[in-house]
Amino acid sequence: MKRSIKSEATRQHILDTSFELVLRKGFVGVGLQEILKACDVPKGSFYHYFASKEAFGCALLEQYMADYKVRVEQLWQHTEQSVYARLMALWQAWIDDPIYGSWAENCLIVKLAAEVSDLSEDMRQILNLGVHRLTQRVALLLQEGQQQGSIPTHLDPFKTAQVMYQLWLGAALMTKLAQDKAPLHLALETTKQLLQPIQE
Repeated sequence: MKRSIKSEATRQHILDTSFELVLRKGFVGVGLQEILKACDVPKGSFYHYFASKEAFGCALLEQYMADYKVRVEQLWQHTEQSVYARLMALWQAWIDDPIYGSWAENCLIVKLAAEVSDLSEDMRQILNLGVHRLTQRVALLLQEGQQQGSIPTHLDPFKTAQVMYQLWLGAALMTKLAQDKAPLHLALETTKQLLQPIQE
C-alpha cells in the first residue's frame, strides 16, 4: 500500500513539474531529457508511469481538464449570484485571477490545441472532449439564467456557449501574440453586450 502511494506521488510529481515546462515551451519543444532533469527522475522511472511521451501528454491533458473543471465549479459555487454574474466571473478569471493568475495565459488548451491536433489523435480527442464538456456546462448555465431572468431568452444556449468559447479562445491567442491583454478586455466587453438583457 505504501509503495502504491509513493508510486502515485512520483507520477503526480512528474505531471506537476512538467506542466510549467509544457506551458512555456509547448509539447514538442520540451524534450524527454528536459522533463527528466526538471523532475529529477531517471528515464526508467518515467517509462514506468508513462508508456511513451504521448501517453505522458495524454495524462497531462487529462489532469489539466479535470483540474480546470474543479476550478470552474469552485468559481461558480456561490449560487446566490445570478448566472450572468457567475459567467462574468469566469471570463474575468481568464483576464486575471488573484489565486491562479490569468487563466488565458496559463491555459494548456490555448497553448497546445493547434500543435497536438496534427501530432496526436489521442491528445486531440482529450482536448476536444474537454472543450465540449466545458461548453455544455456553460450552455446549461445559460439555460438556468434564462429561467431566472438574468440571461436573454432569445439566445440559443448551446450556440451561444460555443460562440463565447470561440471568442475567448481567439482572444487568448491574440493576447499571446500581442503580449497585451487588450484582446481579452475586448472579449469581455463583447460578451457583456451579447448577454445583456433586451430592454423593453
